[in-house]
Amino acid sequence: QVRLVESGGRLVQFGGSLRLSCAASGFAFSSYQMNWYRQAPGKQREFVAFITETGDTKYADSVKGRFTISRDNAKNSMYLQMNSLKPEDTAVYYCKTQIYIGSLLDYWGQGTQVTVSS
Repeated sequence: QVRLVESGGRLVQFGGSLRLSCAASGFAFSSYQMNWYRQAPGKQREFVAFITETGDTKYADSVKGRFTISRDNAKNSMYLQMNSLKPEDTAVYYCKTQIYIGSLLDYWGQGTQVTVSS
């Protein structure tokens, strides 16, 4: 079955860096767009970045220039390099993909907590 497992979240100081990972299994990883979302306390889940199967990327304005999304198809993994972190980046970060199995289905990981102290 499709499985997405995030890791790498922790407490970090303002201005620091973190690298999140998303390990995927149960589907043809290299053939699918992969996405990062985040959800801060009391707020709706929001888009952070995506990377297509061909390596094209897109970022939310709030993280553009600070975050970099990448993927390693040989390792069935996606990454999010986060630099110049701010307290407003504090959130649970999720990876997501969409797979067509009769209909288009969303698959989410369990999330990893990132906390940025001021």
